[in-house]
Amino acid sequence: MQPESRSYFLLLGTTLFLLLFGLVMVLSSSSVSSYAGSQGSFGVFWRQAIFAVIGVPLMLIISQLPVRVWRRWAWLPLVAGIVLQLLVLFTPLGIEVGGNRNWIGIGGFNAQPSELIKVGLVAWLGVILSKKEPHLHRWGHVLIPALPVAGLGIFVVMLGGDLGTVMIMTALVFGALFFAGIKFRLLVIPVLIGIALTLVIALTSSNRLSRIENFLGIGSGDQTGLSYQNQHADWAMAAGGVFGVGLGNSKAKWLWLPAADNDFIFAIIGEELGLVGAIVVLALFVVLAVSFLRIVRSSTDLFSRVVTGSVMVWLIGQAFVNIAVVLQVVPVLGVPLPLISSGGSALVTTLVAIGIVLSISRHSEATADGLSQKKVR
Repeated sequence: MQPESRSYFLLLGTTLFLLLFGLVMVLSSSSVSSYAGSQGSFGVFWRQAIFAVIGVPLMLIISQLPVRVWRRWAWLPLVAGIVLQLLVLFTPLGIEVGGNRNWIGIGGFNAQPSELIKVGLVAWLGVILSKKEPHLHRWGHVLIPALPVAGLGIFVVMLGGDLGTVMIMTALVFGALFFAGIKFRLLVIPVLIGIALTLVIALTSSNRLSRIENFLGIGSGDQTGLSYQNQHADWAMAAGGVFGVGLGNSKAKWLWLPAADNDFIFAIIGEELGLVGAIVVLALFVVLAVSFLRIVRSSTDLFSRVVTGSVMVWLIGQAFVNIAVVLQVVPVLGVPLPLISSGGSALVTTLVAIGIVLSISRHSEATADGLSQKKVR
């Protein structure tokens, strides 16, 4: 038994604070739509709270596991996620939401297999790249088998039409390669291919093309069409001012703003808590990023650096995209705000990923202490 490091508690504390803050905002933003959906005012909140009660103990248990567990079983969540995603695509179990076929429904329980694929990619890439560490200066060892397997995971999600999730997964993969120390010249061709594929996917879908045109101001921009959600998000943020209208006093959540408890929850935060509340959320994600970087710096092996760095790119990148969508910096992509938006599978897998990083933090600290003791002797 030994005390945990400051990086461990910084990451754990920031995660729990964001989670509790998210539960409060889910309750506030979903109360009206939940009641209108005959679930009672607390329906969505209780469901989110149940997943939090499942996810937090799971995160703490995972944080106590030795890193060798993830080295041995990293392939399991990746394979399971891909198999489930194939069931989504090619069986009646798949559920289409908002034009994206990315949900699986089994016995009244719905989940997103793509979230499990993210966890699998994080751990599996860490294992593969650490095994190939002496050869990562050669393109062939970078390419095989990391990029084909990661590409398969991304491709099956792409078939479901969820471009936002595909972009986050792609960023996660390149984040893993970056923290593995891959030379940028080896990444130029994959990056260009990724950009080209993204453009093709975006421009060959009428729904996504309409979103891009709306973002660029092409078309009528009527408030009953594609501009509706963005317009009401703008009004909600503007109504909040500096200090907000008060927790629970949002007008946009009265069925004016679609996905108020999910993809556009940041707009409700801006309305109810104002500029101050929005800045606090941004600051918390900055602290989360700093805690990840501290663990990366203290890591003594490539596996730890790759896993921690790719989880950071995943969560911080997704938060950036979500907030950028609400602020209309980028077109609507449909990704939740990590630890804050409602969504059970996204919350649990996020906590699992953070649990893995906490386990790495404990391992790195123990290794550093062991090296220090050897030097003293």
